[in-house]
Amino acid sequence: MSTPEMQNVELPRDRWGRPMVIPPNARKNAKRVAYRRTTTFVGCLDDTAGLMKWMSRQVAYGMGQRKDLVLAAAAADPEDKRKLGEIADKAAEHAKGMSGDAAETGTALHSLTERVDRGERLGVIPAEYKADIEAYRRATEAIEFTAIETFRVHDEWQVAGTADRIGKLHGRNMIMDIKSGSIDYPHKMAMQLAMYSRSVPYDIPTDTRGQDPEPVSPNRGVIIHLPAGQGRCDLYEIDINVGWGACVIARQVWNWRGRKDITRLIDPDQPPAGPPTWESLIRDARNLDDLRLIWTRAKECGHLTAELKAAAKARSEELAA
Repeated sequence: MSTPEMQNVELPRDRWGRPMVIPPNARKNAKRVAYRRTTTFVGCLDDTAGLMKWMSRQVAYGMGQRKDLVLAAAAADPEDKRKLGEIADKAAEHAKGMSGDAAETGTALHSLTERVDRGERLGVIPAEYKADIEAYRRATEAIEFTAIETFRVHDEWQVAGTADRIGKLHGRNMIMDIKSGSIDYPHKMAMQLAMYSRSVPYDIPTDTRGQDPEPVSPNRGVIIHLPAGQGRCDLYEIDINVGWGACVIARQVWNWRGRKDITRLIDPDQPPAGPPTWESLIRDARNLDDLRLIWTRAKECGHLTAELKAAAKARSEELAA
């Protein structure tokens, strides 16, 4: 197993925690641009109903254990969102502490596996987790890690994040992710690894982009499942090609959320406009997807004349510029 050298340098982030990246081919002293985090980008397709119910239960349980928080909530102004939000957060945090923090345990195991893969000495490991680390060693001994905790950027979509591992298994160089929790719903994982596989390495100390030493598979990735406290570690191949299809949908969702031209103030003094023509629809097309739809509809109606084709081509060139 190889142990690539890396510098642990923090990338600047904005107030929302988004990584601030120097754009590609930028001039000296160029301004940094906020890229959307990979986990945030792929999370737009999540069904959050279950999560919201779980959070509500955590707040209810935490409030039941903390009479001081009940009193604080009773004394708060019902319109004071910030204060009530702080009380709810404290209640949820208390409930999490009562039940044990699985996230903290997972993060600690993740850090230990990184030290293992870098060939570093481990400190004293609690007895209940020693078997986890040994299981990880056994499960990954056939993997040749070619990169560990590498920051990667997808410039076209302005998405960035850190891939846990890139490694060779059975002759294939693949993106790999370590999970200590449930993997019963791998859809988001497939999207996350798909994004990493189509991104490029970004060297944080120099703000420069590079290339992977060997091509990374865009079709297959690996989930390294290390459930905390169970003394086992399993490898799962994951189809990230289908994950990429979901990433394309996610991009459409983000584009849709970002549209600002959906409503328009009606001027009562403005005379009503006549019905739109194919020419006006082509002229007013805001993106290539809209233009393709207009083309298809005109063709279906038998109205796609040579003049319309020429107008659509001209508008396409304007939009692509």
